[in-house]
Amino acid sequence: MDVSQYLEIFIDETKEHLQNLSQQLMVLEEEPENADTINEIFRAAHSLKGMAGTMGYKRMQNLTHIMENVLSEIRNGKMTVNADLVDVLFQCLDALEAYLDTITQTQDEGDEENEAIIARLNAFLNGEAAAEPKATAKNEEKSNGEPAEKTKDVKLTEYEARAIKEAIHKNMNVFKLEVYVDENCILKAARAFLVFKALEEIGEIIKSEPSVQDIEDEKFELDFSLVIVTEKDKDTVKAAVEHVSEIKKVIIEEVKNIPDVAETEEETKAEKKDAPSTSVVASTAKTEVAPKAAATTTTPAKTVGKPVVNRSVRVDIEKLDILMNLVSELIIAKNGLVSVSNSEEGTATQSFNEQIEYLERVTTNLHESVMKVRMMPIETVTQKFPKMVRDLSKKLNKQMKLTISGEDTELDRTVIDEIGDPLMHLLRNSADHGLESAEVRAERGKDPVGSIFLNAYQDGNNVVIEVQDDGNGIDVEAVKNKAIEKGTITPEQAEVMNDKEIIDLLFKPSFSTAKQVTDVSGRGVGLDVVRTKIESLGGDIEVKTKLGEGSTFIIRLPLTLAIIQSLMVEVGTEKYAISLGNIQTIEDVPVTDIKFVQSKEVINLRGTVIPLVRLDSILDIEPSEEEVESLTAVIVKKGDKQAGLIVDRLIGQQEIVIKSLGKYINNNSKIISGATILGDGEVALILDANALV
Repeated sequence: MDVSQYLEIFIDETKEHLQNLSQQLMVLEEEPENADTINEIFRAAHSLKGMAGTMGYKRMQNLTHIMENVLSEIRNGKMTVNADLVDVLFQCLDALEAYLDTITQTQDEGDEENEAIIARLNAFLNGEAAAEPKATAKNEEKSNGEPAEKTKDVKLTEYEARAIKEAIHKNMNVFKLEVYVDENCILKAARAFLVFKALEEIGEIIKSEPSVQDIEDEKFELDFSLVIVTEKDKDTVKAAVEHVSEIKKVIIEEVKNIPDVAETEEETKAEKKDAPSTSVVASTAKTEVAPKAAATTTTPAKTVGKPVVNRSVRVDIEKLDILMNLVSELIIAKNGLVSVSNSEEGTATQSFNEQIEYLERVTTNLHESVMKVRMMPIETVTQKFPKMVRDLSKKLNKQMKLTISGEDTELDRTVIDEIGDPLMHLLRNSADHGLESAEVRAERGKDPVGSIFLNAYQDGNNVVIEVQDDGNGIDVEAVKNKAIEKGTITPEQAEVMNDKEIIDLLFKPSFSTAKQVTDVSGRGVGLDVVRTKIESLGGDIEVKTKLGEGSTFIIRLPLTLAIIQSLMVEVGTEKYAISLGNIQTIEDVPVTDIKFVQSKEVINLRGTVIPLVRLDSILDIEPSEEEVESLTAVIVKKGDKQAGLIVDRLIGQQEIVIKSLGKYINNNSKIISGATILGDGEVALILDANALV
């Protein structure tokens, strides 16, 4: 029973439950009496417990089980919610997220027991709960007239007897267990498997009765016997089995000595034929294996150690229906083209053109539908931020609140996966550098509670995300002085730089104006990483700030990274594509209008000075020999900056599929963002306008 095949589903669903838990805990902090919220948190903890139990993650299961007990007492009115309890529940959330991270990286939950958190949860239970739930459960077991506290006799083969004997000789512990499954249990074999998995983490199972195969086939009543060799004590072994849900009872006895092999010889002869089926370690039951067992009991999952990459997207069934319809239209179009090729020459041309137009409509609609399937609301990223800001508020000892709007704005899944870290950097930046302390805010006549806003909206083919705060704003003079002190710029350069250019220095690597290094920010890692990541996604970032009033960081991102509308151009004999999203206008520039500023070519376009970029020299293409009276300039924009790209010829607008250049081509210049395959099979490179500007 290999559960690894369900790992991706487990990770996906656990993320959803943890996000829900985070949101509900934020509500609970504000509204401690909210019964709906308490019920929702209970349901999330209950679901997580069941899922972790099924996967065999007993530490995660144990933590959520105790959370469930606490929440059950709150639901029954035996406990009340206070600030301390909410803090502990947030600690539980952090611990569960840590388990999930470890599982994602190694397929195993790790060995963190979170004893401090469990102790605090138990303290709440002991302080206010009427009775320990476990005690009542045990009392019920006894009143039901369960079997006596003694394990059944187990027959051993010669190999097993010798292995156990040697383990005892090496001072290892040998335990005989009788495990009773709950009579209401539906999947007995699954529960037994989880018991095996739990015990294999702490030792080696030497014997199973009935055999492993019979247990897998559910050929047992409500109990089965095991013999285990381990370095752990009796309580640890018992606890490992009891962690598995729907296990009603465990009887455990220590095996101090074992009959000599000779005494078991008679039985052994009869059993030798089927020894492999009765021995759990049949394939490795040599004399020397058992004593080593406990010393080398790394979890089977840990040895895999392979990060789980979640590549799934949940799709509305209606979107799939539209896709199915469009694919059927595509087949009709294909059939139409086949029939045209078989028709007479005279009528073929007109029919062919009609079919091509039909095909174009279908493929455009198909493209839009596939894009919608890949789209996900930005909410999947922003859900974790309210809790993060709450934690920062406590860590920095500042009062602050986060307001999020436009969570339903959709972005391509590939962008969604990458945008979380940059946004987290910007929010931490606002909390640490942006917002002042409550005392300073009061002096300035501001609300002592600082505000951070995260707003997302669609703007044409782009999504805009704004991170805004009503804090101190950026002190341009402080940035300028720091830059001079670090040698980033000279005092002479600083004199002629405007505010925007100085603020841009914040995006330089290792640039920080923090007075002291904290674990929140000020390590010189931040805005340069943010800009690099956003530009790698085909976007850009700009800053607007006013000293004393606050700052706004504006991020623009393309809706999708897979298929774009582009302008095809020619430089020399080569074809290139430029994304339409970057293009402002296309201008015919008379050669006489070109001026020089600091020996660089510029034009004055309707009152704006725009530098020109000669693509032939940058791309190392032979320039045209013929004299021309005017040049074609494609005006592109990145934030507030503009540039005119000089091209030889315009081909026209085209929808292109972006293909990666792969690792074989060293693309250090960054001005090439990928390639596309044209209709005639030729490859055209895609120019990155951001890098060119």
